[in-house]
Amino acid sequence: MEKIQTSRKKTCDLILVFIVLILLLVGFFMVYSSSYPDGYYNYGDSIFFLKKQVMAGLAGILLMIITSYIPYVLYRKLSKIMLAVCVILSLLTVLLGVEGNGATRWLMIAGISIQPSEIIKIAAVLCMADFFDKRRNKLTKFVEGYIYSILAIVGFVALIIIQKDLSTSIVLTIVLLIMFFCAGAKFIHLFLTAILGCLAVIPLVAKHAYRIERIVVFLDPFKYITGKGWQLVQSLYALGTGGLFGLGLGKSRQKFFYLPEAYNDFIFSIIGEELGFIGCLGVIVLFILFAWRGLRIAMNAKDFYGSLVTIGITSLVLVQFLVHVAVATSSIPPTGRALPFISAGGTSVLFLLASMGIILNISKSADIYRN
Repeated sequence: MEKIQTSRKKTCDLILVFIVLILLLVGFFMVYSSSYPDGYYNYGDSIFFLKKQVMAGLAGILLMIITSYIPYVLYRKLSKIMLAVCVILSLLTVLLGVEGNGATRWLMIAGISIQPSEIIKIAAVLCMADFFDKRRNKLTKFVEGYIYSILAIVGFVALIIIQKDLSTSIVLTIVLLIMFFCAGAKFIHLFLTAILGCLAVIPLVAKHAYRIERIVVFLDPFKYITGKGWQLVQSLYALGTGGLFGLGLGKSRQKFFYLPEAYNDFIFSIIGEELGFIGCLGVIVLFILFAWRGLRIAMNAKDFYGSLVTIGITSLVLVQFLVHVAVATSSIPPTGRALPFISAGGTSVLFLLASMGIILNISKSADIYRN
């Protein structure tokens, strides 16, 4: 019996691996289906985006395998180095980055564009897990626990805010606050933070006309259907057209230049159009299963640090998933969030899969089989 338990502990969570690979496979099909008109028209290659996605996916799987063999406790020792790398990447992005949709999000390195915020998000989770773990007995105290923790969170979020990337900043803030809560913070402290956070967002939105415009359009997209409301309206048309079972894989009409960013920011809408409500429900179920495995690993991790890292990475995926779906259904203003593992995006897929390797390494030492 003891040998069986030892063998189990050395095996990573294969159910999580299966879920991630299914999501990745769904992504390959949907990226091709939603992007081939754009690829053919702009690049003369209907599989242009699919090739990039498959390359990123395969490289990401390799990274996932590598990180699954790296002892996760090693990241604790590298916290200061990761923080320094984040600061350097953020400054380089501000100074040399490529701007798009009002934000400076990309760095061009050797002809390849990377999104430093994807690296910063994962590094922030790893560093803050170490921070919370070392102060877990002080987190309920106002100064030593709450104030110090909020300052640390603000420090990481500021690295993305200076890139004018408000949506990523909000996502990271939510994730780090979830970790803070799970680490033992008082609810009243988090409630206070939520109020202050909402107040802090107001001047950040008011400072830029395009952000105010997004909110105004979101409130009534059909009023601005010939202008800024076009994208949201086309997204709703796509979801509505799909009905229960969809038009069929590859048969979307909105992807033919009606819905901008169909293979990225609005890929969930194309899933709804081609695969219908059933297809959307299938994707939602996959993410629910992902949350279940992440929570199970976190609850049974051998130490508090491993538990917090798993909670952070799992929350990072789930918050981005919820934001993407909310944007596609016009529940919140457009933010430019990709659907994890599914939307086209090299850097995002690469580092998401690398972070999955970290969770898998934690799962090796977690007793995920106990009741």
